[in-house]
Amino acid sequence: MRERRRKPRIEEEDKVTITAFSEQENIPQKKIKYHLRKNISESGIGIYINTFLPVDTPIKIEVKLKDRPEIITAFAKVVWIKRFSTRDFCEAGLEFFNTSEEMMQQLRDYISLKLQVERHHPVCIKRFNF
Repeated sequence: MRERRRKPRIEEEDKVTITAFSEQENIPQKKIKYHLRKNISESGIGIYINTFLPVDTPIKIEVKLKDRPEIITAFAKVVWIKRFSTRDFCEAGLEFFNTSEEMMQQLRDYISLKLQVERHHPVCIKRFNF
């Protein structure tokens, strides 16, 4: 299978808070707290979530990066979603948009650092067991 990702990703387990917006006037519609992040890049994030969100749903996402005090706040949209038939959750791919350059630079710096550490000190990456 051909890799379609444009940017390198790091895989980490973490919690995120997302707010899904109404498509009309970007009025907050639903706050969904503490969902697991499975991977992140400077172009998007993969998460596990217990609420189905249609493709193109705009999202505000707050990510607490490991080993960093700051929280990254970004805007994203759902680009794909897969519902698991045996579980009450979905896996979703979100693409960042309209996010401040400062936030994106913090994210790029974090990913770059993590990729350097992985190259010099390979470790077994813990995966989700669903």
